[in-house]
Amino acid sequence: MAVRSIAISGDPVLHFPALPVTDFDDDLHELVRDMFETMDAAPGVGLAAPQVGVPLRLFTYNYLDDDGHLWRGAAINPELWITPVPSGEADENEDVEGCLSYPGERFPLLRSPSASLRAVDLEQKPFEIHAEDWLARIFQHEYDHLDGTLYVDRLEHFYAKIAFKVTRKRGWGTPGLSWMPGVDNLED
Repeated sequence: MAVRSIAISGDPVLHFPALPVTDFDDDLHELVRDMFETMDAAPGVGLAAPQVGVPLRLFTYNYLDDDGHLWRGAAINPELWITPVPSGEADENEDVEGCLSYPGERFPLLRSPSASLRAVDLEQKPFEIHAEDWLARIFQHEYDHLDGTLYVDRLEHFYAKIAFKVTRKRGWGTPGLSWMPGVDNLED
């Protein structure tokens, strides 16, 4: 197992739809092990394959809910259904999220309060999870990565302008930029 570098906004792999997983071989098992190690080292609650430079429809997740239940797994070739996103403005405390491919920054974003995820695991066994609140947010965030969308692409105008300025200031938005969890210090 190995921690992999995480692509930063601007890398082309983050901005194009990922391809379906077709080979459930040893390489896929190694990728998933590496993704869990990378996600844990970051630390993060989810990680999509495009974030580690692999354009496949796969993400890992790791979330301990308020009831003490640990949701940890890999979703391969997922499908996601969501309830309508509420109208109004995102709450700066309740709706804030971040992204390992936009490191060190957090912005509020409205998401659907519930989602249903259908996918297969590494053994190609189908599963379905009905998620609420933060787990639903995690699934929506990671699923977006598989479609080439970063959460900053969905921000309200006010926060999108701030994100644009951060991107420019940090020199992001160009191909080939990445960071290594546990190694790189991303503090200003």
